[in-house]
Amino acid sequence: MIIINNAEKILEVKDLTISFNTYAGKVQAVRGISFDLYKGETLAIVGESGSGKTVSTRSLIGLLASTADIENGSAVYKGMDNDVDLVSLNDKQWNKFRGKEIAMVFQDPFASLNPIKKIGKQISEIFTMQHGLSKAEAKEKTIKLMSDVGITTPEKRFYQYPFQFSGGMRQRIVIAIALASDPKILICDEPTTALDVTIQAQVLALISKLQRERNISTIFITHDLGVVAHVADRIAVMYAGKIVEYGTSHDVFYNPQHPYTWSLMSSMPDMDIEVGEELEAIHGAPPNMMHPPEGDAFAERNPNAIELDYKMHPPMFKVSDTHYAATWLLHPSAPKVERPASLNRRINNSLLRQKSEKNPTS
Repeated sequence: MIIINNAEKILEVKDLTISFNTYAGKVQAVRGISFDLYKGETLAIVGESGSGKTVSTRSLIGLLASTADIENGSAVYKGMDNDVDLVSLNDKQWNKFRGKEIAMVFQDPFASLNPIKKIGKQISEIFTMQHGLSKAEAKEKTIKLMSDVGITTPEKRFYQYPFQFSGGMRQRIVIAIALASDPKILICDEPTTALDVTIQAQVLALISKLQRERNISTIFITHDLGVVAHVADRIAVMYAGKIVEYGTSHDVFYNPQHPYTWSLMSSMPDMDIEVGEELEAIHGAPPNMMHPPEGDAFAERNPNAIELDYKMHPPMFKVSDTHYAATWLLHPSAPKVERPASLNRRINNSLLRQKSEKNPTS
């Protein structure tokens, strides 16, 4: 596994396998994923809808549906005196653990808030119920927390309802609720998807600021690589329930190895697209997870797939001490396949921009 500057590990997930029992059959949502999270870092989990991002992280906070079955694996939390395997906790144990050690910010802030309860009440009840503070103490802490997340005139807004806030302000409220108990891990499940670009940037900056100030470890779930570029220390790319590429942000953005990562990056709108050049698209559809393929799940959509891709799933090949990818193209005997020229041009242009920003007079 990747070790980041000898940082202390706070979470260790190994071989996590999760399925759902449905009327049509068993859906294999997460298939043996492993990753680590270190104190103070941001790990981004990237992939298209249905790749298993949200399911894997909901298991870390005990919010899986009743039809879910954790078939195998462990998720060891190391933020307490004794290590705790999160997948073994029962409902009673989760009530003492959830929020205080690990908290979550959900995608839709309006759905996360009670529409008929004032905002101040929704935040302050955490302080009264979980921490035993008086109403006056809870109100004081709530107003301070609202100010910390960038809500102006919190003394007035304390008495307002969710519908009186904009989407960006509601997301700030949800972040405040998640931080009220000072968790050590914050899971952000696409927290900026419903926001416009300007507000999205503000919320991302807020999360980064609070993370640094509170030394929180963050797992950031998204399908938007543009968001990842601004927040992530490391990236795990997921496809069809598996992690297919894993590395530092620099590794994945400037030296991607898996064809799926190539396709994700090539399909992003970019200023470097030349006049008349068409935006790349990922053709086809993800596999049926009730009957996942034996080989590489991306093979059917991969124009560079080799025969072995259809027969056997590739192991994680080591690219460097911080970079791994599950593709047979990294096997010593595999044919040489170059990254798309358009993607190489994007990467080179991005590196040139970085160089010029560091040396503006050169």
